[in-house]
Amino acid sequence: MIDTHAHLDALEGIDEILTRARDAGVTRVVTIGTGIESSRRALAIAAERPGVYAVVGIDPHQAATPEASKVGELRELVGHPCVVAIGETGLDGHHGAETLHEQRALLDAQLALASDLGLAVVIHSRAASAETAAALAPFPGAVILHCFSEPDLLEPALERGYFVSFAGNVTYPKAQSLRDAATRVPIDRILAETDSPYLAPQPVRGQRNEPLHVLHTLAALAEARGQAPNELELRIDENANVAFGLGS
Repeated sequence: MIDTHAHLDALEGIDEILTRARDAGVTRVVTIGTGIESSRRALAIAAERPGVYAVVGIDPHQAATPEASKVGELRELVGHPCVVAIGETGLDGHHGAETLHEQRALLDAQLALASDLGLAVVIHSRAASAETAAALAPFPGAVILHCFSEPDLLEPALERGYFVSFAGNVTYPKAQSLRDAATRVPIDRILAETDSPYLAPQPVRGQRNEPLHVLHTLAALAEARGQAPNELELRIDENANVAFGLGS
């Protein structure tokens, strides 16, 4: 099993966390940068540990800060073989509606970089489904919608063949709309993640999240879709290989 979105640089005891994950069958993790220094840490973590890959980017919450001017520094990182995508980047109208203009500029810059380098993008979208769909429309590469939580974004995602990744919040009792959305995602486009250390799934809610807990998300997705967990696990692994250009 693979956890396609974790923030290992925000966790302490990384090696112990990865050992627990491997012992539970989660053998690969994609660790995500949220700024330049975070991306450097993510790359260092991945470079030192087998089965860990890095995504480098500047998240929308930093769009109105000096960090937004450093997109060019990402280019220095992407030559490393552990880097498999640009992100997370995107738009957040819930935490930062007043900076959506700056967020769009930052997103466009990272989309241009990903397009130039032939890399996938990992997208954060919250309370901005129409704006996100519009921004992504010209992008020619693979799109991973991380921590999918906007059912209004599902139609363009299905039409354009985006990868749709579900996190621990799909397990919450009140998240039926997310489980319904999960049933509509094609089998070759669904992914699962933890967003560690955030969004711990229902069975461990209130605790620090970590990659092994992606198995709870897998179980919820399999139940919603009426699939065997082991079958869905294999397909998610295959989908991650395609989305991020990973080896098996």
